[in-house]
Amino acid sequence: MKKWLLAAGVYNIVWGLLFGAFPNLLFDWAGMARPNYPELWQCIAMIVGVYGVGYVAAATDPLHHWPVVLVGFLGKLFGPIGFIQAAWSGRMPWKFGVVNIFNDLIWLIPFFLILRGAWLAYLADPGSNSGDVRDQEHRTIDALSKNQPVLLVFLRHFGCTFCREALADLRVQRSRIEAAGVRIALVHMSPDAEAESFFARYALDDVARFSDPGRGLYRRFELRRGTWSQLFGFSVWMPGARAIFADGHGLGVPAGDGFQMPGAFLVLNGRIVHAYRHDTAASRPDYCKLAAV
Repeated sequence: MKKWLLAAGVYNIVWGLLFGAFPNLLFDWAGMARPNYPELWQCIAMIVGVYGVGYVAAATDPLHHWPVVLVGFLGKLFGPIGFIQAAWSGRMPWKFGVVNIFNDLIWLIPFFLILRGAWLAYLADPGSNSGDVRDQEHRTIDALSKNQPVLLVFLRHFGCTFCREALADLRVQRSRIEAAGVRIALVHMSPDAEAESFFARYALDDVARFSDPGRGLYRRFELRRGTWSQLFGFSVWMPGARAIFADGHGLGVPAGDGFQMPGAFLVLNGRIVHAYRHDTAASRPDYCKLAAV
């Protein structure tokens, strides 16, 4: 990745310097009329050169600087499309397309693979080390589950309609869960004060809640970031529409990692008795059945 970005950066810088200094060179070679305002072509050369500086900087850490690669990839994708349209209509000679081969097409696959690598790294990101995460009363999960099973529910961000649906389900099922001798605990990614206010809407502000903005607990329980199909696939659309409009859960501003997948676990004496990891963001577990395990 670094070598490809360095190569792209050097190429762009050289291209920008060359055609900035000699703006009529390409037009003469392609047999086209020289531009009336060569300064505009020099401006384009300057932009290409500046992109090169961006690629060289991105080469220091390609996965971290993926937005620079994305902007370059989009330019290299749309540039040839625009040229083909112009050449097809006869406004530009096909010979000029050589520029698109070297400026755009040869870089498309490497840039795509860098973006793909950044996406896979994002999904696999373990999050920050959460250390000894405690609830609002400073209890650990181990301590909370001593001699009493805990239904530990990991939520998505508070703006998610499925997070709100899960809390509404817990409010309805809470009496049956607690009648079975199971304690409810919630794990979330927001500050505790914000969570307390949000959970109060569902009469759940008195249950144990663990603030985990670094998502370390999520990773310890093997809850990953979701793929596009898990979060936005067709199987999510209908349940999402029902939850938003029919059930009135609505949507809110994301507060936390919008790609984080939820889950639910029955924990006793610090050990997982039963695990439920969502197949999609719309998966809807029966918390009473989980508690009955």
